[in-house]
Amino acid sequence: MGNYLKLRDNTELYLKRDLPENTTAIIVINHGFAEHLNRYDYVTKILNKANLGVYRYDLRGHGRTKSKKGYIEDFMDFVKDADEVVNLAKTENPDLPIFMLGHSMGGFITLCYGIDKPNKLKGQIFSGAAIRRLPVVNGIKGNIVKLLGRIIPNLSIKNNLSKDICSVKEVVDEYINDPLILKEAKLKFYSEFLIRGTDWIEKNIEKYEYPCLITHGEKDKIVPKEVSIYLYSKISSEDKEIKIYDNLYHEILNENEKDKVLSDIINWIYERV
Repeated sequence: MGNYLKLRDNTELYLKRDLPENTTAIIVINHGFAEHLNRYDYVTKILNKANLGVYRYDLRGHGRTKSKKGYIEDFMDFVKDADEVVNLAKTENPDLPIFMLGHSMGGFITLCYGIDKPNKLKGQIFSGAAIRRLPVVNGIKGNIVKLLGRIIPNLSIKNNLSKDICSVKEVVDEYINDPLILKEAKLKFYSEFLIRGTDWIEKNIEKYEYPCLITHGEKDKIVPKEVSIYLYSKISSEDKEIKIYDNLYHEILNENEKDKVLSDIINWIYERV
């Protein structure tokens, strides 16, 4: 069972901790846009088997977290929320190193966190991180989204990602039928994440110095693999690694080859604890 963490603004964040007996490190997971923490049950199970503890939560605007669905006032709220989870994990596990794993928009949050909070973690792992303006909002369209986000922030826009998330049909079917998946989000949400947030990253990316593992599916149709190549080339980390997995779609942690990806992540963590 999960429980709620009351945040600085009284938002109640839905949170789960999965800690094996001999936990050697903690991983804080930031899920992607329109997701929720249950979609990381398998990831958590495999990490736990490797004696890695997991703290995961439903992002603001998502899942069972008690906040306005599909809405965010400021993209930096995501970073502040993640920091409250990291602080909780640190308080409860004072002697353990803490890592952060972010998928897609969770990768965006992870990178913003890494730039804004440079000395709190042992390292970060990115999966298909959405850290640049995506093809859907490039150029003039992006500026219109930004403008409309101010004028009509509560306009709802449908989530059309489903068919491209994964090459495994069962994963796509489950996603489509999952009542906790966001079916739409407010225009303000898109403009904070895809415009203001990615613009902020572009200005600040060179300040990033964490040890990091950047992973991406080569056939990702949602976040092109070039985004991870850009991330790798722009950050100032001395300890950085990139792995692009042939033939995999966006959700590499749900593809048939997920065990290989998870094994690479676990090995990377163990080399640093």
